[in-house]
Amino acid sequence: MTVRDMTPDEMAQACADAMWADDNATQHLGMVLSDVRAGQAVMTMTVRPEMTNGHKICHGGYIFTLSDSAFAFACNTYNQRVVAQMAQVTFLAPAFEGDVLRAEAREVWRQGRGGIYDISVTRDDGVKIAEFRGHSRTVKGTHLPEE
Repeated sequence: MTVRDMTPDEMAQACADAMWADDNATQHLGMVLSDVRAGQAVMTMTVRPEMTNGHKICHGGYIFTLSDSAFAFACNTYNQRVVAQMAQVTFLAPAFEGDVLRAEAREVWRQGRGGIYDISVTRDDGVKIAEFRGHSRTVKGTHLPEE
């Protein structure tokens, strides 16, 4: 199947597979990409003991990283290489060792070389713990051969 023959969601999955193969950071942290579609991605991560801080809660940097990874997979679904231009996170509630965090990324706006994506992070008990907004920028290159 060529790139031209793919549906948007097939292309999203093929791009995610190509990115996943080289994403050492995401894999090292035990993240799982559970769903990817055009402009969307869902990623989960279990909070491990080494991810907690002096307050015995998940360090915010790990929550940011989970959000950033979901953001990356959502904005790289169109066979264009895309990087983060800017991102901001608001922490709403703590996460604890053993919690499974779920980051749902969705495209808000995409035009030209820019995009905006919102990522909501929830614990496995359904409590929303963070809101992340990322601005993307396309760079040279594709994930899949054009032809």
